This record gives sequence, C-alpha cells and structure tokens, in this order.
Amino acid sequence: MKLGLGVGPMGPPGGEMIVKLAKEAENLGYDAIWSSEIYGSDCFTPLAWIAAHTTTLNVGTSIMQLSARTPASAAMHAVTLDYLSNGRLKLGIGVSGPQVVEGWYGQPYPKPLARTREWISIFRDIVARQNPVSHDGKQYQLPLQGGTGLGKPLKLILHPVREEIPLYLGAEGPKNVALGAELCDGWIPMFLSPYRMERMYGESLKHMPPHFDICAAVPVIVDDDVDRGLSRIKQNVGFYVGGMGAKSFNVHKDHVSRLGFEDEANHIQELFMAGRRDAAIAAVPDQLADEVALVGPKERIRERLAEWKRSQVTTINVGASDPDTLRFMAEELL
Repeated sequence: MKLGLGVGPMGPPGGEMIVKLAKEAENLGYDAIWSSEIYGSDCFTPLAWIAAHTTTLNVGTSIMQLSARTPASAAMHAVTLDYLSNGRLKLGIGVSGPQVVEGWYGQPYPKPLARTREWISIFRDIVARQNPVSHDGKQYQLPLQGGTGLGKPLKLILHPVREEIPLYLGAEGPKNVALGAELCDGWIPMFLSPYRMERMYGESLKHMPPHFDICAAVPVIVDDDVDRGLSRIKQNVGFYVGGMGAKSFNVHKDHVSRLGFEDEANHIQELFMAGRRDAAIAAVPDQLADEVALVGPKERIRERLAEWKRSQVTTINVGASDPDTLRFMAEELL
C-alpha cells in the first residue's frame, strides 16, 4: 500500500508550509501529494510550487473541476506541469455538483457521465499528440459548431514528457466509479468505508485493470480522546452532507445514504438547512465518522488499519498536517 498526502489550507502567504510538508512526505517515502480546488485556490499552482522544491514526490490534483477548464485548457495545464516536474503528475478529475458548476463556474450541468466520457477522450487525444484533434460530441465539439466557421483541428505544440498522463476519477456513485474503472488509471473516493466497500462497489470495480490505483482520502487524527477526534471528522461530514448541495440534489448525502445511514443523512440535511449547523454536525453518527477515518490512540489506529489493508484500497491519502502523524503512518505502512 502506498501513501499520499492531501494539501489543505496553505497557511500564511509564501507557500512555506506546504513545501515543508511536501519535503517531509518525500523524505518519508510518500508516493504523492494532492491538491484540491472547489472555490478557493486552484489545484495546479500549489503543485507547481511543490514540484519545484521536490525531486521524486508525485503531484496530483484531487480534484480538478471539469467545468473549470475546457479539455484543451486542462490538457495544456497538465502537460506543462508534467513537463516541468519531469513526469510526476497524476491528474485527478471530477464533475462536482450543480451548486459549484452553475453557481461558481457559470456552466451548465448536463449528463455528467456522458460529459466525463467525452472529456477523457479529448484529453487523451491531445496528450497523445498523434493527429490534430477533432471531436464531434454532444457535450464538446472541436472545432466549434455554429461559430465563425474558421476553426480548424489543431495539434499540441509542446511535446509531452509522456504519451499518457495518469487519470484519476473523483467519484462516489456506483456508475461514476464504474466509468473510472473503465477509462481511468485510478479512483479517488470520498468518505470511503473499507467495512462496506465490497457491498457498495464490488460490481463497479469488477472490470478494473490490474494497475488501477484506489486512492482513498482518509483523515488521520492521533488523539487519546476518541470522541474529541471524531468530533473533528463530524464537522467535515456534516458540512458536505448538510450543505454541499441542494435539498433535492446532494451527491454526498446520497453517498452516505447508500453507506447505510439514510435516515441520519436526511436528518443532518434538515438541521443544516434550518440553520442549525452545530446540531447537524452533532447528528453525524459516531460509527460513520469512525469508519471513514482513522481516529484515536496509535494502537487503535494500528488495529483499524488492518481493515484498510484487507480492502481493495491501494493508496491511503492521509488527511493530516502534523509531521508526527505523517511519520507514524509511514512507519505502519511503508
């Protein structure tokens, strides 16, 4: 099993904190460091900064919003960063939800599965650089249909370091996960429980290729007070289940429902949308928070790691910024 590290808040201006963490992870043998974007910092710039200060650590986006960039723009970002880092990029992508796509990026949210499939096809063609790229799809057209009529297929000028850049799909729904197993090199799950993984995703992962990397984001909190540690996990779960989406459409709430906590998920959302955020967070079940994270004294975490090792997860993407926690996880798994 490999280890990754997620970049959260970047700390004071200047980037010193994330570089320090990245160097620590590299020295400990971590495989990659991952940078996210929602409606704050973009995912590429921190990775460029980190790549400039490291030599072997892979850099990954977790996740790049598909609606934020056209396939060609994303390919240029990816190829450039892969070029400058000498082939260390892992590109994690995802469709997000209507709240962000329409509210932040001002883009429509049509058929996410079909859109992802077309996006991946165009991206692969651009990076492969075999021919000028054209695509006549329902979601994307290259050249654009109905424009001036002057557009023509073009070919990437920069010669990539690699013919393929590893693609990871951030997904929660079974159909999205199956799409990732079909077309991508890895999957970035959120709120994954190793205790329920086979039941939820056994069918979706049935045809995944041998090299497929399941890179699970797992918050790790070393704390002798388990309840205190779980309260921090509940804040994140409660926010996503209660507030990251509309009442009628929240992929995170749907995911938690499929995990077996449907009544609890509905209650969390009701409390959150009524303005009772503290009550919503408190309503997150201890069992749910405990299954999707590693919390407690080191001995308890060590015992619970056994279930992660038995699962299909191949990379634990550690959610922690404490160097002692990073070292502890390296000692246990590397």
